[in-house]
Amino acid sequence: MTVHTEVRGSTLVVTLDVPKANAINVATSMELYAAFVELRDNPALRSAVITGAGERFFSAGWDLKAAAEGEAVDAAHSPGGFAGLTEFFDVGKPVIAAVNGMAMGGGFELALSADLIVAAEHAEFALPEVRIGIVADSGGLLRIPARVPRAIAMEWLLTGRRITADEALRWGVVNRVVPATDLLSTALDLADAVEASAPLAVAAVLEVVRETEGMRVDDAFRLLREGDLPAYRAMQTSDDALEGPRAFAEKRSPQWQGR
Repeated sequence: MTVHTEVRGSTLVVTLDVPKANAINVATSMELYAAFVELRDNPALRSAVITGAGERFFSAGWDLKAAAEGEAVDAAHSPGGFAGLTEFFDVGKPVIAAVNGMAMGGGFELALSADLIVAAEHAEFALPEVRIGIVADSGGLLRIPARVPRAIAMEWLLTGRRITADEALRWGVVNRVVPATDLLSTALDLADAVEASAPLAVAAVLEVVRETEGMRVDDAFRLLREGDLPAYRAMQTSDDALEGPRAFAEKRSPQWQGR
């Protein structure tokens, strides 16, 4: 096994453990995908934290040794795409990347596919695919231009240079930069903060943001009011949507039921 899972409260901690650089081949992608399926399907789980073993690498990305031996990197890596998550769009629960070291190529793309990113101070990020004759088509080409100004995105994609954790924070790619000793606890604290919210509301946020990203505001509102958004509709008619205002009026903490 190259992926270890541990449940902490209602958070699934997923650890990629592939000496020496946490590189990802098809088998590892399938293991990661299985972990995220467990997150989606287990009602007792509210969120996940994905991190790497050790302090040097979060993930070096695609296993180039496997590639040299003929293994192709495409959607066949898993039903959820590369690393089990980059094209897994209906998890329905938040994933937090705790980047413990270098996130190179597909490792950066794995982090970008999470909803929130916490980085250790020494972490670095890069999309160096162009330097070996390929492109970052497991999300980097699509997600980076959506998150940072075009000039910055093009520099990162065309040069493949390394980006420090502080630079990633400055451009809004990561949420927190913390000492390595505080990385996992910070990610778990962030998970706890998310889990204090109503689960159906969290699922609705994830769905609406995903489905409207890149849309004009008027088109996004049209989808919101008239479109097929099952998580949003479920939230609107849920018991929790009544419990929240009731708890506020009664000056108590809400008791979420997830229904």
